[in-house]
Amino acid sequence: MNRYEHSADPLVRLATGALRNRRLMRAPIWLYRARLGFLFGSRLLLLEHVGRTSGARRYVVLEVVGRPEKGCYVVVSGFGERSQWFRNLRAHPRARVWSGARGPVEVDARVLDADETAAALHAYVAAHPRAWQTMKPALENTLGAPIDDRGTGLPMVELRTRA
Repeated sequence: MNRYEHSADPLVRLATGALRNRRLMRAPIWLYRARLGFLFGSRLLLLEHVGRTSGARRYVVLEVVGRPEKGCYVVVSGFGERSQWFRNLRAHPRARVWSGARGPVEVDARVLDADETAAALHAYVAAHPRAWQTMKPALENTLGAPIDDRGTGLPMVELRTRA
């Protein structure tokens, strides 16, 4: 257990518990499969990636933390570099996404460097300060480490549509 494991804030505890609840985190996948992804708007996307060992298609719903330009999504790995989807994208950067009522779209994944991560995090915090106030301690709980203003320990991935 790490020092970020427990929080006095019940909302942070709820968010941390939700992030660790596999069934809850996978429930939106079925809504996307039922063509109801529009219910989430553009804040979430369904990512289809390829298992690095199995070669099987895998699915995860992620929050979009940035849209720096049309056809580009920035997502964050709340469990750091140990997230399976993150590890799979590193091995196989070609993927597909569904966002809102749109999809599937072919994308190429690229892990952002430290400066790009800091800029994306700064933009997200400026746009969603209340969400970040709750999510930062929850993410620190799942990562087991603090997140500084540069996003240290919080890997971000750019998903760019293929031309």
